[in-house]
Amino acid sequence: MHDEPLLPHGSILSLRWRNIAAAAAVVALACGAYTLAPHNRQHMGTSYPFGGSFTLKGWEFLWCAAGAYMLGLIAYYLLESRPIRSKSLRCAAVVLAFLRSPAAVVREGWSREDRVAVLTTLLKAFFAPFMVIALMQHVLGAVTNGWAIIAGAGSQFGWLAMFNQHGYWFAMKLILFADVLVFTVGYLVETPRLHNEIRSVDPTLLGWTAALLCYPPFNQLTGAVLGSSVSDFPKFDDPMTHVALNLLLLALMAVYASASVALGLKASNLTHRGIVARGPYALIRHPAYTTKNMAWWIGSAPFVWASFTQSVAAGATALATVLGWTLLYVLRAVTEEDHLRSVDGDYAAYAARVRYRFIPGVV
Repeated sequence: MHDEPLLPHGSILSLRWRNIAAAAAVVALACGAYTLAPHNRQHMGTSYPFGGSFTLKGWEFLWCAAGAYMLGLIAYYLLESRPIRSKSLRCAAVVLAFLRSPAAVVREGWSREDRVAVLTTLLKAFFAPFMVIALMQHVLGAVTNGWAIIAGAGSQFGWLAMFNQHGYWFAMKLILFADVLVFTVGYLVETPRLHNEIRSVDPTLLGWTAALLCYPPFNQLTGAVLGSSVSDFPKFDDPMTHVALNLLLLALMAVYASASVALGLKASNLTHRGIVARGPYALIRHPAYTTKNMAWWIGSAPFVWASFTQSVAAGATALATVLGWTLLYVLRAVTEEDHLRSVDGDYAAYAARVRYRFIPGVV
């Protein structure tokens, strides 16, 4: 639902350009903050190969992607049939009002539309650059390992060595590419025609904290408090056990990615964009969190086992580390459900149909 009145032609043209200016400011500020953030310094300065001798540093790729995205936004805002104030423009108006008179803004409060606009803008500004860079890294990782598999197909490279060095990583990067692609598009594309408008963003500090503690740079604090025992590629002494458990890990991550694919254009953290009940969401309410944590438990198994061989106390500490990360995702699930239930009755109806959060028939 939009509250914008019909405008004369001159005002419509002005609105189009103000929407473009506001979007450009958000994109520039988001990319600038991401580029300059200390924790991003390494991959912003890394040169990534894009075929032959052509390379781009991380920051160059990000700004090229931002430029292409802005061209798409300019076309959209100039061509949309009935323009309204974008969320970026609403956010800019709130910021300017606050700078002019903070006391007045605090006294009068925000309208629901302004609150959603500000939180949506912050959400996209934080996650979109991160997703774009991650997407590029996963694509290049899949291509590099895929070519290595092809190049080594006729060599004397043993199948286990091939699996360890390239096969596992090719599959993992391909799975993560599918996951991140869906979320990248979800953050960058929002329009009523695609039925993926953000109706609400979680307004609670607890909800945002639970989510942000899982992403850089905040997950560094989480790791410092909880510890980190997860291996992206766990090693097991017995070759068959090693391959079997890592294939299971990949299968769990594939289900994790399928949950993202099921969300489609509605994929994004902390938002209500309509309820999705297809794919794995028809079985449990949080399939991504469940399968990702199960994969992490496999990834932690060698560390936990080695810790127990040292002492019971060391093993219990390692086990508590994994459990701590799992409980963080339980908190994310609970805060997300609280938010979705507060918006309308759609989630309550979905929860009545899909009774279990994490494990069918159990919890």
